[in-house]
Amino acid sequence: MGFQLQGSLFDVADEARLVRPLEEARRTALEHGAWIDLLPGWLTGSDLLFEALARTVPWRAERRHMYDDVVAVPRLLAHYGEDDDPPHPLLAAARDALSAHYAGELGEPFRTLGLCYYRDGRDSVAWHGDRIGRGAEENTMVAILSLGQPRPLLLRPRGGGAARLRRSLGHGDLLVMGGTCQRTWDHSIPKTTKPVGPRISVQFRPRGIG
Repeated sequence: MGFQLQGSLFDVADEARLVRPLEEARRTALEHGAWIDLLPGWLTGSDLLFEALARTVPWRAERRHMYDDVVAVPRLLAHYGEDDDPPHPLLAAARDALSAHYAGELGEPFRTLGLCYYRDGRDSVAWHGDRIGRGAEENTMVAILSLGQPRPLLLRPRGGGAARLRRSLGHGDLLVMGGTCQRTWDHSIPKTTKPVGPRISVQFRPRGIG
C-alpha cells in the first residue's frame, strides 16, 4: 500500500501515544438532542500510527449497488469485530479509554472498529448517519480518531440542506458524536479538487451499531 503523508510539524514524537485526557474534550450541543465532543491532538505521534496502519491493515476495495449501476466505494475499508484483536495495540488502548470515559452516558463499552482509508481528495463518504442496527432507534455514540492529512467532516440535520458545522480532522484529532446524532443528523467527508494527502479514519462503535 503506497502513500505520501506530509507529516505535521506539531506532531513529532518517537512513539504514538494518547496524551490528552478525554475530560478536555469540548462539547457542542446540536439540535434535537444531538451533540459532538471534539478533542484536537488526543494522540501524539499519530503519523507513526498512520504509517503502521497503512502498511499492515488488510485494506479492501468494495463495490456497491447504486440505482441501476454497481460503483466502486471511493475509499478503502477494514472492519474489526468485537472478537477481533485491533490492528494496533494503541487502538485497543483508545477503545478502552473511550469506554471508561463515556460509561456513564453510553451505558456500554465501545466494541467494534471500522477503518476508512482516504487516499486523496477523490476519496470521500456521502451524507449518512450510522443508522444500521440499533442506531436507527436508539441514542448511541460513534467516536472517530483521525490520522494523516486533515479533511473536513461536515454535519447537517437529517433531511438535506447545507452543512451546519465543519470540523477539520487529522493528525490524532478525536470527534465523538452522541445523543440522537446518528438518527437526527448526517455527516460526510466531501471530495475535493485541492491536493491533499491520505487520511485514515478509525471509528469506534458499540455492539450493533453500523
